[in-house]
Amino acid sequence: MANVNSVSLSRLNSLNGIFSIYKKQGPTSADVLNTLKNKLLKEAGVANPNCRKRKKQAVKIGHGGTLDSNASGVLVVGIGEGTKMLTTMLAGSKKYTAVGELGKATDTLDCTGSVVQENNYDHITREAFEEKLKEFTGEIMQVPPLYSALKKDGKRLSVLLKQGQEVEAKPARPVTVYNLTLQDFNPPLFTLDVECGGGFYVRSLVDDLGKALSSCAHIRELIRTKQGQFTLEEHVLREERWTFQDISQSLQPCPEPAPQQNNSKKNKPHRKPTQPGSESSAGDHNHITAEGSSADHND
Repeated sequence: MANVNSVSLSRLNSLNGIFSIYKKQGPTSADVLNTLKNKLLKEAGVANPNCRKRKKQAVKIGHGGTLDSNASGVLVVGIGEGTKMLTTMLAGSKKYTAVGELGKATDTLDCTGSVVQENNYDHITREAFEEKLKEFTGEIMQVPPLYSALKKDGKRLSVLLKQGQEVEAKPARPVTVYNLTLQDFNPPLFTLDVECGGGFYVRSLVDDLGKALSSCAHIRELIRTKQGQFTLEEHVLREERWTFQDISQSLQPCPEPAPQQNNSKKNKPHRKPTQPGSESSAGDHNHITAEGSSADHND
């Protein structure tokens, strides 16, 4: 009788590279990754896979640039040796479409939290809003949200807060906003298109904008439309396409590894041309807190 499984575990483990999937609103990035693993393992004939157990994982998969549970859009995934390449292969900007609401601030800076402040917003015009956006474009300083994937003593700040522990805000840090435009303004709702570098939180941007406009605001909806070379329109695999065949066809392979240098000092001069320093410049673009942020969704 023919084998009903067209994919073997060995073929699955032969995949090396990165690809992108669509993360829907609701589950965490980790939940989405576990669903992906389960689908692939079941396709390979693994009975009752439990991807939450980290002992001897049958398939090596990781993601770059966490998206909040409330966020959706592009989530880049590395498989096999691709998990080691997420940082260097995600160099470039990220793009988001964010729907915000004026007049209400929440503790999480998005609609999943509790309202902690309400202010009038009748004085805010489209012209005033667009003028204020100029102050948030370019190299700016930003304080990350308390509810985020950033860690203190090895634990996520969001987890510590949910446990009732007191958490201090992280210090402001430099971030880059390449482009910031107001696409729609229908108070109290507004829609922003954001292009930013790594480590940037759109939730913090919206919260800061609300304050700068003498009101307050939070995010209602956040969609990541681009990360690195992957775009929502052209590259993401929807859940029905989380299969060996679809992934293998869309996989961006890992670069060929440089020749092993061993301990030979004679080979050192040949190493300089292959080390442009891109790893350090790309690191922030794959900031695991990214928001999305909140989740990073690097948010």
